Parts: sequence; structure tokens; C-alpha cells
Amino acid sequence: MKLGIVIYSDDSETVWNAFRLGNFSLNKGDEVKVFLLAKGVEAESLSNEQFDVRGQMEQLVENGGEILACGTCLKIRNSEGTELCPLSTMSDLYDLINESDKIISI
Repeated sequence: MKLGIVIYSDDSETVWNAFRLGNFSLNKGDEVKVFLLAKGVEAESLSNEQFDVRGQMEQLVENGGEILACGTCLKIRNSEGTELCPLSTMSDLYDLINESDKIISI
């Protein structure tokens, strides 16, 4: 299965669980792509003592998943893409939706 996850939340626990699901799906043999949209582009900075969001993100990429971050949303926050979360476009989001068997939006 090809799973697409669109994250627009900046709640640490919610984002952490979204990446946990992505990692679980990868371990089951699925393909996983995550698109960070709106407040979701802040995901790399959401880790805290209880929820290691960045660790889950790194694990997802190490296991073959892909993370994309909305370029416009990053620019609004005076931020840029990173190696972990490269700058992406609406076209990339459209492609993720179009090629996925299932989409989850969080």
C-alpha cells in the first residue's frame, strides 16, 4: 500500500503519533510519504521530553519514507527547507495524493 500522510498540526503528541503510524506502516512493507502543511512545517522543532518528534521523523526517512514541506508555509514563517524536510510545492502535494492508495490528514 502507498500511504500518504498530510500533517497540518503543530501539536507535539499528534505529530509524534502521525510519524509513529508512518514508521509502523513502513515496517509492514508499505510506502510512506508525509507532506507538512501549514503549522505542520514546524514539526522538526516540536520535540520535547515526552514526544521525540524529530526522532520519529529521522527514523521514517532512514527506513525509506519521504517527508516534504510546503515551501509557501515555510516562507510565511521565515524558514527554509532542510535535508530532513525539503522545500516542496502544491504540485508535490497533488502528486502525493494522486499516487497514494490511502491519505490520512492530521
